[in-house]
Amino acid sequence: MAQTTTKSRSLPWDFLDDYRGELFSGRWPTLPQVFEISLRRFPDRPCFTVYEPGRVSLTYREAHERITAVARHLRSLGVRPGDRVAVTGKNSPEWAVAYLGVLFAGAVVVPIDYQLHQEEIATLIRAGGAEVLFVDEERFDFFQAGAVPLKAVLSLARSKEPYLYSLAPPPGREQGQPAGEPVDQEEELPSVPVETPAAILFTSGTTGHPKGVVLSHENLVADCFLAQANLTLYHTDVFYALLPLHHSYCMLAVFIESLSVGAETVFGKRVVISQVLHDLRAAKVTMFLGVPLLFNKLLAGIMRGIREKGPVVYGIIRILMWKSGLVKKITGINLGKRLFSTVLEKASLSTIRICISGGGPLAPSVFRAYNQLGIDFIQGYGLTETSPILTLNPVERYKETSVGKVLPETDIRIIDADERGVGEIVVKGPMVMQGYYEMPRETAQVFTDDGYFRTGDMGYLDDEQYLYLTGRAKNLIVSEGGKNVYPEEIENAFQLYDEIAQILVRGYQSERTPGAELIEALVYPNRDFFAAGAPGGAGPDQEASSREVEARIKAIVDEVNKRLQPYQRISRTQLVEQEMATTSTKKIKRDTVD
Repeated sequence: MAQTTTKSRSLPWDFLDDYRGELFSGRWPTLPQVFEISLRRFPDRPCFTVYEPGRVSLTYREAHERITAVARHLRSLGVRPGDRVAVTGKNSPEWAVAYLGVLFAGAVVVPIDYQLHQEEIATLIRAGGAEVLFVDEERFDFFQAGAVPLKAVLSLARSKEPYLYSLAPPPGREQGQPAGEPVDQEEELPSVPVETPAAILFTSGTTGHPKGVVLSHENLVADCFLAQANLTLYHTDVFYALLPLHHSYCMLAVFIESLSVGAETVFGKRVVISQVLHDLRAAKVTMFLGVPLLFNKLLAGIMRGIREKGPVVYGIIRILMWKSGLVKKITGINLGKRLFSTVLEKASLSTIRICISGGGPLAPSVFRAYNQLGIDFIQGYGLTETSPILTLNPVERYKETSVGKVLPETDIRIIDADERGVGEIVVKGPMVMQGYYEMPRETAQVFTDDGYFRTGDMGYLDDEQYLYLTGRAKNLIVSEGGKNVYPEEIENAFQLYDEIAQILVRGYQSERTPGAELIEALVYPNRDFFAAGAPGGAGPDQEASSREVEARIKAIVDEVNKRLQPYQRISRTQLVEQEMATTSTKKIKRDTVD
């Protein structure tokens, strides 16, 4: 039996050598083989946990029993290697068991955003060619009634049957077998080659002709382990799966990373701050992954609590934060964890080892503040089409304005660079997708002639292979002076203003210079903030008037404009009455904004 004791190793994935030739062959295992390896190493450690509200947990051994039962049931329904099975529902152990059960059956999993309308979910099921569906209780009846032709609709919730944990193959035969031909309940489940498709992920907000990103076992497993070159993980870690698991970011960076080292995944079901803080404290979470909006809210709450202690205490703490950050940056010593232990305990962040932000740009000031408070806070970058991780900021050598250091075996280049060295980011590597499902023309369009995937993002590399993002190519604004302006850089400057819930920066046609653009900001104010009584505005018993809200937003824009280059400054501001539509990772869907 392979050893579970820690050896001195040069690479985080070297332990796979202990199982190569026994459980798998070649460079990387498949996802079921990754789970089997962790099962061998840590059979009785917690695997999947949820608070409902009490703690409910499965060990690796218990999870494996449920996963293989699901796989055998799918086999009994006639599901074979290469067939597609859809999973849609809230984050839960059942979601994870269904996902892995599909892969253990040799099939391809199609995770779908459960927040979509049921008709949109039906469209994606058809687009992915799924034959079986696992679904939450809210949508179960709709699909059970035949909204989409399927071999079976299976429930992720105990309140509906057939429930995932109750599944077993029909006794005596598999579908398609002659009556009386027995099914070997102990038969070995199919093993597929590592280059076989594992998942088809539909990109956020797809309408019309959905694009399904085909990721192989090799794509996902290689990305999982290569990311660990920039991020040390332990089997004792507790990951918090708060973001939707159908999204590549949470699926890989929480769910698959956790399984790869035998760690525990705790499933969060609602992005409600009180529930999040409860889960963080109760589960003693060590790895907390989120999006900028979530981390901005948490930091705003922390700083508000400090500010309420009065100007003297606030001033002292800000000075201590500055000193803590300086010491950490120069020496690597984390003073903040001790200095601000009470603050972190109150914020339910005392057990957090690392916070990782992804899914969108994070303001350097937010990144800096968390590190000053004693939390190792890092950023990453990637896309669904790249499994998704391409870069991660190492804890030991992070750069505040960078989205991270390029992963090993990943070839990132900048093409068509301007005088600042900013150009389009293109990439080759084992994590790059196989293509868009049944869309050869669209697939060809996103690769260069020499085989690099075109990310559509703009940025630059420094001489140490750290990547810096400036924005999306399609969002580029060309100013009156011919300068390139990236709206994301401007939007980042507003992240720490509580008064603003959403901001979208874009260009509008200049009347003075044909072909050039001026810059406008669409702002959705934080109604809760103004209703509660903004400093200098309405009192707590009187909601701020529209005029007061407009005046405060204008003052903030003027304040930010002073820090921007002249060609980046906002010349027009519009307040919008309704919240702008967002993706599952809270990025504004620009194409839907008038």
